Amino acid sequence: MIRVLLVDDQPLIRSGFRALLDLEDDIEVVAEAADGREGLALAREQRPDVALVDIQMPVMDGIEATRHIAADPALADVHVVMLTNYGMDEYVFEALRAGAAGFLVKDVVPEDFLHAVRVAARGDALLAPALTRRLIDRYVARSPLTRAGTGLPELTGREREAVTLVAQGMSNEEIAQRLVISPSTAKTHVNRAMAKVHARDRAQLVVLAYESGLVAPRGG
Repeated sequence: MIRVLLVDDQPLIRSGFRALLDLEDDIEVVAEAADGREGLALAREQRPDVALVDIQMPVMDGIEATRHIAADPALADVHVVMLTNYGMDEYVFEALRAGAAGFLVKDVVPEDFLHAVRVAARGDALLAPALTRRLIDRYVARSPLTRAGTGLPELTGREREAVTLVAQGMSNEEIAQRLVISPSTAKTHVNRAMAKVHARDRAQLVVLAYESGLVAPRGG
């Protein structure tokens, strides 16, 4: 059973998402919160698999709540998905940097919304390849934190190859096909890379791959 926490200051949004989730046999909404501070407290109390968190909220915004969740070792298995009204607003990259596994636009169709919850619960990043490229082009290329040329030297050659493909939006199965290895070996390379660079999940690994200079934005 996938346990979900809803955090949004708009009751109508929460009730709409809850109505969708309650229809699914494998998903359970364990709690709702109207602001980030309440959401953080409920995350610590309920330990959900997925927290759907609005970016802009009173008291504590979603990015700050995500930052606290990501920094708490006890909440390492809580996957945060940010909810936004716009697909590429200025807060999205900051949310990923804070530790979000990905993001959803609030007008997402029900099928994609439910799929996203299941993907996040598995620990995969909610970043389609095309969206990843736009995100990186817009924010990472101009980020003062980009460490051009360092390229995550702590990784082995094979791990660097795997991370490069993760940054292109590939799944473990696709990485396995590209590198001519088994999916389990691909997963091992990715997991070891995440551990070495202290990435919370694949989305954060994508951020680090670009920020480190391992992968260059288009034209970079």
